[in-house]
Amino acid sequence: MAAKSSWAAFPLGAKEFAYAGNALLKAWPKLHAGDTEPFPDAKRAAALIAAAGKAAPKGMDADTLAAALQDAWRAFHRGDFKAAFDAGQALGPVGASVAVKALGIHATYLVEDDGERLKRFEQAASIAETAVKALPGETNSHYRHAFALGRYSQGLSIAKALKAGIAGKVRTALDKALELSPKHAEAHTALALYHAEIIGKVGGVIGGLTYGAKAAEAEKHIATALKLTPQSPIAHIEYGNVLMLLHGDKKEDAAASEYEKASKLEPLDAMEALDAQYAASQLE
Repeated sequence: MAAKSSWAAFPLGAKEFAYAGNALLKAWPKLHAGDTEPFPDAKRAAALIAAAGKAAPKGMDADTLAAALQDAWRAFHRGDFKAAFDAGQALGPVGASVAVKALGIHATYLVEDDGERLKRFEQAASIAETAVKALPGETNSHYRHAFALGRYSQGLSIAKALKAGIAGKVRTALDKALELSPKHAEAHTALALYHAEIIGKVGGVIGGLTYGAKAAEAEKHIATALKLTPQSPIAHIEYGNVLMLLHGDKKEDAAASEYEKASKLEPLDAMEALDAQYAASQLE
């Protein structure tokens, strides 16, 4: 588990992201438009307990689990990433979705040391892998695995990442996530990046022949993500990244325009606030 002292605090105001009581349920469809995470009410908690079997939290009924999951997600949305991670981890595989998302978003934006960031993504991938085994029918078991592996691979050299076979694992996880939830915007975004990053790093011919990477697929998936979540800062940021990976300087102005859109969107939670802040910082 990440060291207690190494969790940098969310640096922006979080009052508007508290989502106390019923506010969480009301805001949930917008908060989770990108990852299609079901609201963790008692019915959902009971289904998770049944699906997880022996991997379910011991001695916890559906109402107690629902309350614990809701509190973990509240902590995530207000930017208390350590509390969200700890709460999710304490629940085992049924809490992996919030644990991995908290660990991953915190590492992306609030861990400065490259080596430490890589360790966090490796840890997140391990947690997600356990969730895939315990809850293979859960879309976000697969998506969080792909997210963590993808972020981990971005911290390696392309040679190391390809030699380790990470690209294939990411592709498999994303394909499964989209098979389970075709409207999973973040999985569409990640698959767009999968195609674009491979083409950007090894070229269209090798990327296509060896990894099935295609520019048209990248553009199709990012367009789907933007259609599903037009108000999501990360969808616009990654569209900008896809444009640069596929077209380089020719699309620099279009990419900058996407970053500008991202920076001006009204964030719904701490993650989106960090996304928007990042987009703004890239325009300076």
